[in-house]
Order: sequence, then structure tokens, then C-alpha cells
Amino acid sequence: MSIAAAKRRGAERAGDERLREEPVATAGEPAVLSRPLVRDALTWPNLISALRLAGVPLFLWLLLGPRADGWALTVLALSGVTDWADGVLARKLNQQSRLGALLDPTVDRLYILASLIGLLLRNIVPLWLVAVLIGRDLVLAATLPVLKRHGLTGLPVHYLGKAATFALLYAFPFLLLGSHPGTISSIAKPIAWAFTLWGTGLYLWAGGLYLLQVRRIVASSPAR
Repeated sequence: MSIAAAKRRGAERAGDERLREEPVATAGEPAVLSRPLVRDALTWPNLISALRLAGVPLFLWLLLGPRADGWALTVLALSGVTDWADGVLARKLNQQSRLGALLDPTVDRLYILASLIGLLLRNIVPLWLVAVLIGRDLVLAATLPVLKRHGLTGLPVHYLGKAATFALLYAFPFLLLGSHPGTISSIAKPIAWAFTLWGTGLYLWAGGLYLLQVRRIVASSPAR
């Protein structure tokens, strides 16, 4: 056997060994099936988001059960700090993930929903405000089957949506402070309603932009 033929035989054997060691991708599947999914979920930012999620029922219980407003405000404040922290960690550690992109805004919406329910039952916010904010989310939720038919699970978060969420999550602690008597209440109440009205306007504006995106997607791509 010539040297060239021996080299070819060696390369073919090495190629066969690599094929046995590496997973073979089928149509529509990635080459590595399980490892990226696990790595996608088990990250520090996603762990922080999971802890934020666990704080939602705790916050609502503190607000409505013992009415421990100080502790409820602490949970809400910690949620805001950790919301900022998980974004910073995701960028610095290069751990942005599909799960994190879905989980983070979902937790924000759950805090908004829990705050609205709690403050409504405490007679701190009017029913129309709750109806407007929850109604906006229900309208957007109705577009998810449409997006799914076009191969999408959702839309990227718009900067106006982030600003609206930021304003509302700042408004709720001030609304809670404003419900108590005293000097702090008189200072907190106008700040609270400024954030509330501004945040509500941005929330509706961002919702309108999301609906326009859905319309463009439907108009430009065939349903699957």
C-alpha cells in the first residue's frame, strides 16, 4: 500500500470515529440536542428571574394578608434591583438566553398584575385603571396564536414597553406609601399618580406598536 493510500485510509477512519462520537442532526433539529437547552436554562440571570418569580405570591400575600406594607415594599424593591442585576449579569457573563428573554418580561407583568389586584382590593387604585392595564395585556395575549401560526412565540420587548413597565413598577410603591396618613403620604401621592398616568400612557402606546408589528408580520409572511 502506498503512503498516500495509507493516509487516506487513516483519514477515513478518523472521520468515521468523529461521526460516531458526534450527534447527527436530523431535519429541523440542531446538531447537539440536549446540552444547549440545559445550558440555556441553568444560568445566573435565569436563577435570579426565578427568585423574582417566587416573590410574586409573597408580595401579594404581604399586601393582602397581614397588610405588612413595609415588607411588601421591600419585596417590590428587591424585585426592581434584581431585574436590573439579571440584565447586567446576562450581558457581562454572555448568558443571554431564549428562556431569559421570555421569563424576564413575564415576571414584570406578573408583578404589575399582583400590584394592581392588591391595590384594587385595598381601594388604593380605581377599577378603570386595572381594567385598562389588564385589558391591554389580554388584547396582546390574543395575538399569540396568530404569531404561532407564523412560526413565532412572541415579539421582542420594545423600549417603550420597558419604559412603561419601569414607570408602573415605580408608581405602585408610591401609591402604597400615599395610602397612609402623614407627611410622607402627601409627598408620595402626586409622585405616584404622575408615574401611574405616564406609565399607563406608555403601556398603551407600546401595546399599539406591538399590534402594528403583528399586522406587518401577518401581511408579509405566509401562515405555517
